[in-house]
Amino acid sequence: MAMTVSDADLQIVSHQLGRTPRGVLEISYRTPDGEPAVIKTAPKLPDGTPFPTLYYLTEPRLTAEASRLEVAHVMKWMEARLAEDEELAADYRRAHDHYLAERNAIEDLGTDFSGGGMPERVKCLHVLIAYALAEGPDRVRLGTEAVAMAADRGGLRGDVIPEDWPTTAELGIDLNDFDFSNGVSS
Repeated sequence: MAMTVSDADLQIVSHQLGRTPRGVLEISYRTPDGEPAVIKTAPKLPDGTPFPTLYYLTEPRLTAEASRLEVAHVMKWMEARLAEDEELAADYRRAHDHYLAERNAIEDLGTDFSGGGMPERVKCLHVLIAYALAEGPDRVRLGTEAVAMAADRGGLRGDVIPEDWPTTAELGIDLNDFDFSNGVSS
């Protein structure tokens, strides 16, 4: 459920990002304790620069966990599945089309680039996590999986991610299949 953005929200997001956010239209997802975690951004920044990333992850624990998942090669695993699973690829295409429709309803950039590498590649888990959290667990399967992995691997369930978000076990994901020994420490 989308929520408006207040000056207090913008101050929190500025602190989270370490800079002043630009083009913020709304807070699209808040943690269970009410903190902003995903912002919706304008397709063009105030200076006219195109900014095709509709949903932007701001919550530091989530951004760190997204980076850990990327270092563990979760994107390669997802991309390999996209090439082999027609149903998953169709879900990703629908998510891409919806993302473009949502962004173009605000302002059409005249491009079919959405975010996170959609619809053929998995390029950024930060974007997929932000998109899934903003739209809910039924919008984009790979985003739902990435959120579940962040929740369960990072111990974020109930604190940053809703208790009732699908679990890795429910989604058939075994976190032991990934190497989390490299990269950003917990």
